[in-house]
Amino acid sequence: MSKDLNIHVEHVTRVEGHGNILVNARNGKVEKVQWQVPEAPRFFEAMVRGRSYEDIQTIVSRICGICSITHSLASTKAVENALGLTVSEQADKIRILMHYSEQLQSHILHVGYLAAPDFFGAPSVVPLVAKAKDVVLAVIRLHRLANEWSDLIAGRTTHPVTLKPGGLTKIPTEKQLRELQGKLINSMADLTAVAKAVLSVADSIPDFTRRTEYVSLIHPDHYTFYHGDITSDQYDGTVKVNDWKTVANEYVSDQSTAKWTKWHMDSYAVGALARFNNNAELLCDPAKDVAKMFGLEKGNCNPFMNNVAQIVESVQVVQESIKLIDELLTKGLKDETVKSSPKAGKASGCVEAPRGILFHEYEFDKNGNCVAADICIPTNQNHANIQKDFEKFVPEIIDEGQDAVRQKLEMLVRSYDPCISCSTHMLDVQFV
Repeated sequence: MSKDLNIHVEHVTRVEGHGNILVNARNGKVEKVQWQVPEAPRFFEAMVRGRSYEDIQTIVSRICGICSITHSLASTKAVENALGLTVSEQADKIRILMHYSEQLQSHILHVGYLAAPDFFGAPSVVPLVAKAKDVVLAVIRLHRLANEWSDLIAGRTTHPVTLKPGGLTKIPTEKQLRELQGKLINSMADLTAVAKAVLSVADSIPDFTRRTEYVSLIHPDHYTFYHGDITSDQYDGTVKVNDWKTVANEYVSDQSTAKWTKWHMDSYAVGALARFNNNAELLCDPAKDVAKMFGLEKGNCNPFMNNVAQIVESVQVVQESIKLIDELLTKGLKDETVKSSPKAGKASGCVEAPRGILFHEYEFDKNGNCVAADICIPTNQNHANIQKDFEKFVPEIIDEGQDAVRQKLEMLVRSYDPCISCSTHMLDVQFV
């Protein structure tokens, strides 16, 4: 079998931005391996300058069609922190409920439509129907539920319209929340079916590990996606959200137009596996049971297990949402008047996007108009880590042949659930 490789994946199509894979090897020796990101600038940080604090979340929600709620929440929290606005307990809980809808929506989309075909040896989800029809139908039902959930709380499936600085413009009724709760309870059967289906082909998950740093939010009381401070498994302490730049330490890479990040090591990873590694003991019992099914334990350093962590988190957000609805309705829903006024200020906001920790920072003048913005998305924070994974992974699989190398490199990129590949399953890998 030839040990010469010349792999060049150029401009992955139908994605937000572009990503290239470059591997050159001669006589079994890797000469060059690169994860290249030639993304065009999006200019969102410039778009919001001069705009009122009330307009920020509407604009930045368009950064991503998958994580629009997450961007809206992070930006709204930053605005509120900068202007000193307080959010009621009720509004805060409904926002978390809104955020959980997108976690399920994104996780089940990625696991069900993009990652599962790899595990089952199918080129896409369409031929997967013939192999595992019941599982595909379960994924479709879960995805539909997540979309309906977003519609109810956020006002529509993507680009929320019920958020505003200081609170919400509309809240669901008690009847609507009870109906949602019933659907969430029933969805556990489908989540269990998806978990068991992936477990049945778990031997197709590559056995690859590389020690790296895992960065996420952490909270002392619960497995958090929304509140808390920043931490990592390499740091005995926490960092306040306003100091996020001391964590990200963004820098320019010659092979990428997107900035890379690092903290205590040469790279770090964010996402479901990072959150699991920092917060696993705080999972609810049903989510812990799913982790045990796969042998997923705290400290796991296999990036491919990020997909398993997404299944674990899907169970977590459904269970927590069932509980949240009970808490909201036990207290009773109240109509709330949201008032805000402009003032000068600067602050950051942070939430966990499905694919990792997300930072928004804004500065406003006395009229409440934005004068500066800085946004650090999770995919950019993972770029350096993907590169380091490539450098270790390629020499380990170089003897497996072109088809295996191509497939495993595709799976490695997809395991991170990056924005650059979230809308397509296949990567166009060419061997020359």
